[in-house]
Amino acid sequence: MSYTSGNLPSDKHCFFCSNGGVSTGKYTSLNTNLSSRDNPDNIRKNFEIISGYFKKRPENMFTLRQSISNVAVTAENPSWFKIAADGAVTTDKNILLGVKTADCAPVLFADYKNGVIGVAHAGWRGASKGIVENVVKLMLEKGADLKNISAAVGPCIQQASFEVRDDMRQVFISSDKNNVAYFKDGEKEGSFNFDLSGYIENKLRKLGVENIDNSGIDTYPLQNGYFSYRRNTHLNLIEIPRDYPTQYSCICL
Repeated sequence: MSYTSGNLPSDKHCFFCSNGGVSTGKYTSLNTNLSSRDNPDNIRKNFEIISGYFKKRPENMFTLRQSISNVAVTAENPSWFKIAADGAVTTDKNILLGVKTADCAPVLFADYKNGVIGVAHAGWRGASKGIVENVVKLMLEKGADLKNISAAVGPCIQQASFEVRDDMRQVFISSDKNNVAYFKDGEKEGSFNFDLSGYIENKLRKLGVENIDNSGIDTYPLQNGYFSYRRNTHLNLIEIPRDYPTQYSCICL
């Protein structure tokens, strides 16, 4: 159930699902979260499976130490969870760029004509702070042409599953009153459902990116085959902070 978008070469990118790895228990099976209590050896094997999809090794990977920021960096050499940022860009054909998610949106970017690719970890906080804009800006600085950039918004929590409170809604409306369009009334009084992937897609269009694929796949329902932080929370599977599985999305030149 891994997803490849229609606007990027299928052998150059993948939004991996939760299946196909070696982890067990609540981490079954393609877990990539080294902050979890999963066996580190299993996670290493999972990264070997992921990089092997692209005929590369884990040593070729550039994996961010993600937070909740709008920081985008240039990937000049492979790196494992050392650089704190939520977006990266590279022109190096040997590097495999990736981000881990568990409801937040992974966004993959490519201008293959000019040899520039990028990734973004875009949860609602990072997206509202400008991580998408900063990745595109850095791509342009590295030689990409806006009209040649393709962007794919991968599986993430969709509006039907993303119930939020009014305080979050007000954060968006206070920055732009038009953001009210991404919220609809929730089932509970005073709650709303937020359209994260639609919000990100509109940001891309405002930037001038026209070639966009939005998967529309919801990570929350178990049957869809993706890890979900919110689902694990609701099932009381998170006993300590950061102890939850994540899927991986990546792209290469």
